Amino acid sequence: MKRYCLTLDLKDDPQLIAEYEEYHSAVWPEILQSITDSGIEHMEIYRYGSRLFMIMEVNETFSFEAKSAADASNSKVQEWETLMWNYQQPLPGAKPGEKWILMEKIFDL
Repeated sequence: MKRYCLTLDLKDDPQLIAEYEEYHSAVWPEILQSITDSGIEHMEIYRYGSRLFMIMEVNETFSFEAKSAADASNSKVQEWETLMWNYQQPLPGAKPGEKWILMEKIFDL
């Protein structure tokens, strides 16, 4: 199983952060289905202040390209992503429209 770590910032507003966390306490079933259908077997998101950190464990069928293509053609995923963008903001140096940024592993014990 392969693991990826990604990061993203939220808008630094306590009310917006609380709303974002509320949405993530009851993620829409269609979103959960799209995640598992893509080959993601385990996902966790952690928050420190306005910084998010995601850990994804994926099987051999997962690819970022396939996930992106499937998401682009899924109206419910697009609705979720548009909603979430009200709470998220790009990291410094992110490309236009880029949200979650893949992190580079620099140490392993």
